[in-house]
Amino acid sequence: MHFEFCIKLTNRVVYDKLYRKGGGSVDEITIKPVAYIKNAYKEKFGVPRQSGLAPSVKSVIEFCEGFTDENIIRGIEQYSHLWLIWGFSENNGQWSPTVRPPRLGGNKRMGVFATRSPFRPNGLGLSCVKLEKVQKENNRITLVVSGADLADNTPIYDIKPYLPYADSIPGASGGFSDEHKDDFVAVEFSEEAKSRLSTEQLETLYEVLSLDPRPSYQADESRIYGMSFEDFQVKFRFDNQMIYVIGTEDDKN
Repeated sequence: MHFEFCIKLTNRVVYDKLYRKGGGSVDEITIKPVAYIKNAYKEKFGVPRQSGLAPSVKSVIEFCEGFTDENIIRGIEQYSHLWLIWGFSENNGQWSPTVRPPRLGGNKRMGVFATRSPFRPNGLGLSCVKLEKVQKENNRITLVVSGADLADNTPIYDIKPYLPYADSIPGASGGFSDEHKDDFVAVEFSEEAKSRLSTEQLETLYEVLSLDPRPSYQADESRIYGMSFEDFQVKFRFDNQMIYVIGTEDDKN
């Protein structure tokens, strides 16, 4: 149940009305979650850096108390994709004018507004997801989506339909990210890992791990990484330009 968290106002968004001449007042908007997302990403490590990169991972959007009227999503099934406006719940309000994007090796600094860093003045994220299904059960409504880049239990502040004619811009420049859009690595599973995971889990993990969740500046090939996924820990290492999944164990968290 998320009621306790939904009635607690969080993430204040502050803006100034163009700094009126003569010193105008500063307006404040207090926003609260309308929903929370549930999925296999139990921690930040392993979450895709952008939405749409791991379409096999399904997420469920659960609406909060006060937002459970079916009319709130009337007509939403007409759209194939949705925009989610959500909160970086782990940034603790910390931000810096410049950040070091992982895809640039963690060494080059860029302006925070020239990146998608989670450490932002207002800590808001924007993601496009595919709407798979609308579910209505026991007076509760949920949305099943795919391709999300949000960790489990991330608060969602608004949901809007994706409009292809307005939101898709052919030929748009993606800055430094264009150079890394095809940064995928091969993934291999040990026999032990194969024996513990279903075919669907293997396919999903392959998709997630092929994005290489390691920080770009981490080059120690002897290091063993652990990633929480669903209800288990995935142990892997990076060896000879590929990710090798050693095995899995039950997640103790």
